[in-house]
Amino acid sequence: MLIRTSRTLVSAGTERMLVDFGKAGLIGKARQQPDKVRQVLEKIRTDGLAPTLEAVFNKLDQPLPLGYCNVGRIMEAGPGVSAFPAGERVVSNGKHAEAVAVPVNLCARVPEAVSDDEAAFTVLGAIALQGIRLVQPTLGEAVVVTGLGLIGLMAVQLLRAHGCRVLGIDFDPEKLRLAESFGAETVDLSAGADPVSAAQNFSRGRGVDAVIITASTRSSEPVHQAALMCRKRGRIVLVGVTGLELSRADFYEKELTFQVSCSYGPGRYDPDYEEKGQDYPVGFVRWTEQRNFEAVLDMMADGRLDVTPLISHRFPLDRAPAAYEIVTGSEPSLGILLDYGVAQEADERAFRQRTVRLRPAPAESSGKAAVGFVGSGNYAGAVLVPAFREAGARLVSVASSAGVSGLHVGRKFGFEKTTTDVAELLEDATINAVVIATRHDTHAGLVCRALQAGKHVFVEKPLALSRQELDDVEAARNASVEAGKPATVMVGFNRRFAPQIQKMKTLLEGASGPKAFVMTVNAGAIPAGHWTQDRQTGGGRIVGEACHFIDLLRYLAAAPVDRHGVAMMASPTGDTATITFTFADGSVGSIHYFANGSKSFPKERLEVFAGGRILQLDNFRRLRGFGWPGFRKMNLWRQDKGQKACAAAFVRAVEQGGDAPIPFGELLEVGRITIEIAEAAQQ
Repeated sequence: MLIRTSRTLVSAGTERMLVDFGKAGLIGKARQQPDKVRQVLEKIRTDGLAPTLEAVFNKLDQPLPLGYCNVGRIMEAGPGVSAFPAGERVVSNGKHAEAVAVPVNLCARVPEAVSDDEAAFTVLGAIALQGIRLVQPTLGEAVVVTGLGLIGLMAVQLLRAHGCRVLGIDFDPEKLRLAESFGAETVDLSAGADPVSAAQNFSRGRGVDAVIITASTRSSEPVHQAALMCRKRGRIVLVGVTGLELSRADFYEKELTFQVSCSYGPGRYDPDYEEKGQDYPVGFVRWTEQRNFEAVLDMMADGRLDVTPLISHRFPLDRAPAAYEIVTGSEPSLGILLDYGVAQEADERAFRQRTVRLRPAPAESSGKAAVGFVGSGNYAGAVLVPAFREAGARLVSVASSAGVSGLHVGRKFGFEKTTTDVAELLEDATINAVVIATRHDTHAGLVCRALQAGKHVFVEKPLALSRQELDDVEAARNASVEAGKPATVMVGFNRRFAPQIQKMKTLLEGASGPKAFVMTVNAGAIPAGHWTQDRQTGGGRIVGEACHFIDLLRYLAAAPVDRHGVAMMASPTGDTATITFTFADGSVGSIHYFANGSKSFPKERLEVFAGGRILQLDNFRRLRGFGWPGFRKMNLWRQDKGQKACAAAFVRAVEQGGDAPIPFGELLEVGRITIEIAEAAQQ
């Protein structure tokens, strides 16, 4: 749903952490993410220093939109959304922005009795409520809340509404006073009070029934103290962030349970629920994140949850930087609201505008490849856009679904405009070539739309996910030929353009007889929940990535594939396989695509046996020849998979005409074979 914002709440804990991370230098960032440092060191060993540094700096350069506590009115509901009409007042986990697009399951209707100021606390209230649901409190139980920030103070009120006795623990006397006003007893850590002793007294010497930790600290002390406070078989739920150096003795003797609460509740981080709008049946999952939003709003509406005392600051949107000075500074604060009142007076048409002009069009650019990018994700921004800019293409427009990444990439690389309207990009008469770098399930459809608009097309692999999609692409390309405007269609099969592969190709052309190819890909594990593993969205890893190597062997063999087969290793993700080929000239090949190896081992190795000679390419950095007259080695100081050469070949084809860099028939052949292999693997 498209929502026009009236209020957003700054989540001090999460947003302070992100802002502080953004301000930190490289050493500071490394100290905060030791696991990432290990990954970087492994990548340096396998890929080399320069490409690793490029990848790191590109990742750190990407902007992170802040905020997840949004209130506004619906401007427009998307297809399939019937429960929320335009004009409805809703809360959502939308960002700090004048207009946000939010999936339906991450929104909830605001009751009339709840003001915009109050409703802005809903998402944080749902985080507190989910922690309470995991504790499963019963009437009369004694519960400790450690950390009385916004979430902790709302947890106090919600526990009181459950009929619990509550003990609040914090260092801040003002937060303790608020907790007392909500009916809690308190422990002032700044005065040197002993929280364990206080909890024993509070529980009449029995130990408390449960502890909810809403504090944010690197120390493991809150968890240790919680264990000491609890009675036998007590419950501890971590809602905040603490160290987790747990003592077995603390938990063993009392048989304590410890659980980490996940954000707003069931559905969080489930793409089917959040992105596709597939709700969980209420009879089986009573409290989803959306239904937790509704419960919090109901508590506000009848007065059992009072968030008005939690508002410490209010800023108009144009003074948002001042709000973050407070968040990252020493001034005491609680709930900091951003008020979009001035923005609300603006014409709604401004919020519906989907294209932003970044710089004027050049006075003269005839004869150049004028490119529109659909997709501005990590690979597009790190690899494709720089490659096309270096090839001399005119960067006209970049489209992204949410807008933030498109604007960032557009400004960084000098695009003339950025948009969230793909149709407008495809209809732009100044664009003669389209680069598609979106999720795999959109590739074939976008290729067809671009061809129908009369554009040349460069699409990241794969070309299609199904036979029908491949047929559709072929029909669209044939239609352009029949119309007298044959378009160049190219898939980003960059391996064949790598300089060492070009050298291998030259050497193999002088070798007689059939060849044998052994391609080993240490692909690494990707979780089953990742979008590339989804058959409908990513197509699985054989279609999504192994096609690179099918194309590479087809290119080096210089002969059509006669037969192919696949043997799969049993695994939940089905991404470890050996694929075999027999080519029309008698050559044979195998691709060992393995996801069960170590990242410390290089990712790609190709060995070619031909006429008593051998070529070995190690991770696109070292090429060695054995028994090859006049050739021993070709080493590059950095990895080169040919992305720049691939983009440059497409740009030349657009500007100069002539044959496509990869014959369209080969693209169809590789696409068909890949899909057949994936189908056989699934069986």
